[in-house]
Amino acid sequence: MVWQKSFQLGKRGKGCHLITDEVLMHIQAGLSPVKAGMLFLFITHTSAAITLNENFDPDVRKDMTMALDHVVPEDLRWIHTDEGPDDSVSHTKASLVGSTVSIPITDGRLNLGTWQGIYLCEFRIPPYSRKLVATILA
Repeated sequence: MVWQKSFQLGKRGKGCHLITDEVLMHIQAGLSPVKAGMLFLFITHTSAAITLNENFDPDVRKDMTMALDHVVPEDLRWIHTDEGPDDSVSHTKASLVGSTVSIPITDGRLNLGTWQGIYLCEFRIPPYSRKLVATILA
């Protein structure tokens, strides 16, 4: 069985955001009949990323944002700034974090660790609505 759906996330500004519940809302129809399989999530943008990380303490999301800003500072002498000063810095961070996550499915549920959740890492300053493609293989 293959199931696929594209969907838009709500608008979010710069930062790391926990989106597990929002993703589950969109994929429940494809997820529930799967005894064993895989979910592949793909973000269709080059200035945002998705990843898995700690889902309980919101300070982790703040720390991730701070660390990514430290590793890829906005005040470098960026050349590609066609869409604003956060253009190349966003593309660079998106390449470092990545555009896909793979999560096992067991008995109709995402088989995440106790403290794992799905993050949207938004690197643009103004809020954007981002598109994800979910593919479930069973």
